[in-house]
Amino acid sequence: MSPIIDSLPPALAKIVQRFQRATEPKRRYEQLIWYAQKLKDFPETGKVPENKVPGCVSQVFITAALDDGKVVYEGDSDSQLTKGLVGLLIEGLNGLTPTQIVQLTPDFIQETGLNVSLTPSRANGFYNIFKTMQKKALECKLDLPS
Repeated sequence: MSPIIDSLPPALAKIVQRFQRATEPKRRYEQLIWYAQKLKDFPETGKVPENKVPGCVSQVFITAALDDGKVVYEGDSDSQLTKGLVGLLIEGLNGLTPTQIVQLTPDFIQETGLNVSLTPSRANGFYNIFKTMQKKALECKLDLPS
């Protein structure tokens, strides 16, 4: 195990390890498609400007809500691979506290090997999706009664 994996929340660490076992780019893409297919249907009502991820070539939407102090995300994209990135992040971040999410760094993408498989615009999209999810987690936290 690498120090980065050891520092990740369990669900995210499991995802990183799953991608590390997929040594060929084709297998990594297949896994991304699998994550895309696992996503719940995203409500059309959520496809509004405030839920749109900025800086993505694809249309990407993310919502976040708090459930018992834990963040629950929903997301969608019009691109299967980008939708897979959304699904991967949702799987890895759902159920964490806003503080845990905000403290994460996106370095784990290097551990998955996806950074070498993704085009620069998709890698940038991944970063933008991750940052948007952190921002939404922070907004959830700010909505908490003090």
